[in-house]
Amino acid sequence: MSKIVNITSPQHFSQVLQSSRIVVTDFWADWCGPCKAIAPVYEQLSSQLSRPNVITFTKVDTDRQKDITQTYGITAMPTFMIFKQGRETKRIRGADAKALDAAIKQLAQEAANAGSGGVDEGASASGSGGAGWTAFAAPRGYTDITDQVDTLGLDFLNLDSDAGDKRKIFESSKPAAASSTAKKEWIESDTDEQLMLFIPFQSTVKLHSIQLTSVTSSDSDIIRPKTIHLYTNRSTVLGFDEGEDAPKTQSFELTEKDWDAKTSTARLDLRFVKFQNITSLVIFVVDGDGDGEKTRIDRLRFFGETGEKRAMGKLEKVGGDDS
Repeated sequence: MSKIVNITSPQHFSQVLQSSRIVVTDFWADWCGPCKAIAPVYEQLSSQLSRPNVITFTKVDTDRQKDITQTYGITAMPTFMIFKQGRETKRIRGADAKALDAAIKQLAQEAANAGSGGVDEGASASGSGGAGWTAFAAPRGYTDITDQVDTLGLDFLNLDSDAGDKRKIFESSKPAAASSTAKKEWIESDTDEQLMLFIPFQSTVKLHSIQLTSVTSSDSDIIRPKTIHLYTNRSTVLGFDEGEDAPKTQSFELTEKDWDAKTSTARLDLRFVKFQNITSLVIFVVDGDGDGEKTRIDRLRFFGETGEKRAMGKLEKVGGDDS
């Protein structure tokens, strides 16, 4: 019986990448002769080497899963990709059975040496230069890349001018307590609970997750974000009306259970396949959780990987604005 997982959607692929230490993927097409020729080899490797949550073999039909195909820049069939901890480590173009066999068996040997409870390379990697206070440890295999935020290009709408400098929410220091009389190191909305945050990055990044901190306050007018929409690779900030209608990359509806009581932080786990080549992020706080009209954000921390540096002042659109 085949052990190959046929991917049915981008969300399905993201789940597999997060649940298995090693993922091998065959990008194929029904009309592709070489794909059919090498299929028995791939099937045999899967039967021999598949291990639950350790090595998973998948197939992506490029005609049916065009979003995934575009995300990974697949231009030739077959293409085999190998992921470790959700990160691409090797790509084999064409029906090269020898190269495929050698690459997969090497990974299988590494997995056997590490053991199912072992730690893979990169799993304990330290954060980048922006590492500092975080509410939760970095996701396995990823680092704190908040230092990649281009603070000179930030553009926030409906920001209360009496609150803190918008750059403060990317600081690596621990947030001040709600009752602190020190200079404010957080931001608040102004005329209502909505906020629109345009955040460009200094390099192309892959985003895995976001940690959002909002310290509670005795002031009944201060509330935490509730409904959040994310948009990727926009060249400028969105207007509020535009944000309601624009295609969203991902949305969140936060409830009380999503907030860690000790750190006042919620973790936003992203659909990784939709956040692979990101040059900017727009965060739209649609409403807050409560009757107040001032939404507060103390810290934003980004986790993932950094890629190629981009020229400052020249934001390139990568990957479109697909929902």
